[in-house]
Amino acid sequence: MFFEDFEIGQSFTTKRRTITEADIVNFAGFSGDFNPLHMDEVFARSTPFGRRIAHGMAVLSISTGLGQSLGIFDGTIMAFLGLEWRFIKPVFIGDTIHGIQTVSEKRETSKPDRGIIIMEAKVVNQSGEVVQQGTRTVMIRKRILNEGSL
Repeated sequence: MFFEDFEIGQSFTTKRRTITEADIVNFAGFSGDFNPLHMDEVFARSTPFGRRIAHGMAVLSISTGLGQSLGIFDGTIMAFLGLEWRFIKPVFIGDTIHGIQTVSEKRETSKPDRGIIIMEAKVVNQSGEVVQQGTRTVMIRKRILNEGSL
């Protein structure tokens, strides 16, 4: 989709994805975050969560991938400009999440070939609870007409 195709209030829902043990182990490995809350079942049982939780940043990363799988930015996204994000509830191994993205703002830039889109984004678990939410700001190509065409 191009900048002109997005409308304020337009909403997109991603497919679902279940969080696995492998997700947690792989994220710990490449991020270096081996916090026992994520890696040590015995320790995690002693916390208010009662069991291991997924890394918040892993869930955010997965939700970004789910958003990309929508295909709405294929070939038109120019830059990821920013993120404001809240971690609301834990995500556990076996939870199934999906994303909901809603266009909350569109604005022109000083360059005629691009615009800015702000998406309100939510990550929702299998019980319908919002576990993470915030805004994502992206730069998107505009549809440019060839000279002489209408």
